[in-house]
Amino acid sequence: MNVKHIFITGGVVSSLGKGITAAALALLLEKRGYRVAMQKLDPYFNVDPGTMNPYQHGEVFVTADGAETDLDLGHYERIAGIDCTKESNFTSGKIYSNVIARERAGGYLGGTVQVIPHITDEIKAAMRSLHRPDVDIAITEIGGTAGDIESLPFLEAARQFRLEAGRNNALFLHLTLVPYIRAAGELKTKPSQHSVAVLRGIGITPDLLVCRTEMPLEEEHLRKLALFCNLPRECVIEERDVRNTIHEVPLELAAQKLDEKTLELLNLEVLPLDLDSYRAWLDDILHPTAQCTVAVVGKYVRCQDAYKSVYEALHHAGFAHHARIKIRPIDAEDFETGDPAQLLKDVDAMVIPGGFGNRGVAGKIIAAGYARKHALPCLGICLGMQCMVIEFARTELGWHDANSTEFDPETAHPVIDLMDDQRNTSAKGGTMRLGGYVCRLDPASRCAALYGGSEVVERHRHRYEFNPVFRTQLEEAGLRIAGTTPDGKLAEIVEPRNSNAYYIGCQFHPEFRSRPRQPHPLFDGLIAAALKNQQQGE
Repeated sequence: MNVKHIFITGGVVSSLGKGITAAALALLLEKRGYRVAMQKLDPYFNVDPGTMNPYQHGEVFVTADGAETDLDLGHYERIAGIDCTKESNFTSGKIYSNVIARERAGGYLGGTVQVIPHITDEIKAAMRSLHRPDVDIAITEIGGTAGDIESLPFLEAARQFRLEAGRNNALFLHLTLVPYIRAAGELKTKPSQHSVAVLRGIGITPDLLVCRTEMPLEEEHLRKLALFCNLPRECVIEERDVRNTIHEVPLELAAQKLDEKTLELLNLEVLPLDLDSYRAWLDDILHPTAQCTVAVVGKYVRCQDAYKSVYEALHHAGFAHHARIKIRPIDAEDFETGDPAQLLKDVDAMVIPGGFGNRGVAGKIIAAGYARKHALPCLGICLGMQCMVIEFARTELGWHDANSTEFDPETAHPVIDLMDDQRNTSAKGGTMRLGGYVCRLDPASRCAALYGGSEVVERHRHRYEFNPVFRTQLEEAGLRIAGTTPDGKLAEIVEPRNSNAYYIGCQFHPEFRSRPRQPHPLFDGLIAAALKNQQQGE
């Protein structure tokens, strides 16, 4: 077996940051010269998160090959710099669907289909899907918390995988919580002990125990955890809460020698690790010289994970300009009754992100109009871009009923309409325009200057689009179609033709391609415009 495996499990409570820990470990292993692939296994029975409510699940992260996936894959791509694929996210729904489809086709030769071995075999096949010539180490994060009923088939499959692969070819890393009880003034290791006991009860003994904590662990805590969790002391790792940014996590784990111990357990050479450039970059971003406030006018702002990639992309652009980005989430519905000037008071820029359904759309249109009228730097994404087009048509062409057929099927001016290839589609899951598509840029546009090229590939997730029937009238009124599909039929980017203001709408999701050390051009341009306006207003 050429590919080594790391299985990451979680205990005590959810939302401990398994994805961030996994990505940080992957970054360290890659900096030591190893080629890493990453994967998330989710216990829920949705085939993918594409139809799930953002308030329940957070954002849907879209891969370049068109998979709707868990938001942790965004951490993998941003922190570790690893491009994820359809093989990077499997759910119980996908696993069971594959098994049932095979049974219906007679694939089990009349045998009784059971969780063991059929479901667990399918899960192991998913794990092996990361076996490629360009992969040395595969990291698989198992969603949920030890003790969850839904996670049991995944844990059992991982147990079997380790047994079949051999001890030096796979290991278990368990992320747990050591809570600090303020009333008692004490850290408590008992929850972690119980979490490991649950895993041991199903045949899994963690090889590494990573302990999330808000307070420093004393040596007695580490030795106690090692003793009761049946681990050598050096295999118990402290992961204290970082103060400023998640990008500090790799350095914290490196200081604890997590990557070294991982390689030793996998019987791999501990190659040199050079983090000098990373430390220099981190030191630079931790000492910004400017500040910028960005309003995010969305439908799901009460859930901090609903626009996770948008928030991260804004911070990335801030890093590039030595600016601290202060994000102000504003519910789009507030614009329907409130004063935009007051809602956007002291705001330097605005993002109008995507979404589905009619709620909040009127507010997004008002916000877009305010930004355009007052030259407030604004980036509209997906539905945000569509709201920009609707507002432009209503204001500049006097089409007061202009709308999307998603919200008003009877409008006489459907400037946003259902894509042709979506008209006969009834199923909701996995049927949108998804993944990377080429966008051809107008060389005279602001966008072409921002990208520094004539063609780009961007990730999509939508059913509705700019209606080409109205393109001529909108262009004559001053709207530039700054980016299109290669055949010129579908509008991908819009901006005002005769304006120096930063006001750009894109049908795709640029946030998915932004990276901490390489911000996306459209977010970079937004922050640059905001800071320029600040300087001119001084």
